[in-house]
Amino acid sequence: MDDDSPQSRWERRTEGPLAVASLLFLGSYAVHVLADGLPPKWKDFCLTVLFGTWGLFAVDYAVRWRLSGQRLHFVRTHLVDTLVVVLPLLRPVRIVKLYDAVLRRRGQPRLSLHARVITYATLSVSLLGFSGSLAVYQVEHTAPHATILTFGDSLWWACATLSTVGYGDVTPVTPRGRIIAVGLMACGVALLGAVTGSFSSWLIQVFSSESDERPPGS
Repeated sequence: MDDDSPQSRWERRTEGPLAVASLLFLGSYAVHVLADGLPPKWKDFCLTVLFGTWGLFAVDYAVRWRLSGQRLHFVRTHLVDTLVVVLPLLRPVRIVKLYDAVLRRRGQPRLSLHARVITYATLSVSLLGFSGSLAVYQVEHTAPHATILTFGDSLWWACATLSTVGYGDVTPVTPRGRIIAVGLMACGVALLGAVTGSFSSWLIQVFSSESDERPPGS
């Protein structure tokens, strides 16, 4: 895509505001879920922020879809952006996209491909783990026969799920909680595979370089 295209200009102008919207979404959602005894007016305010940020993501997606002129091909090639609009838990992941934008604007060199994959995966896991913990705690802690009773339990469960360890000491018992669990499992496998593959590729590249630098017969 041409850097001077309307879509590129739109993305450069909106990447900062959308990152801020992602932070507002995550903060409002955390307050809404964790702040017990919050006055109704503040709960309504949090809900307004949540729906408002969703509206911003939806408008951004619609504008970029329109500017691309690709129709269904845009949806297929921008699956993460599509999921961000559809699934609330993925909206904080938009914060990760701000990393490249900050480096580009400051003129700093970008990390190598392997380092970028590991950095993005680490940030994504952290954001997904926190937002997933909030979602599971919200639907689980008041359910009958629940084992996830505190936010600490929820954080522990999210770490075990994303790391694909799955201790099983605390597990979701509600249908919504199990749907969230399936999503986190899929994300954990994908991100863990990306980090492992990138790290393995980096090791192979390092060892190959060392072998090339050795004199013949050594």
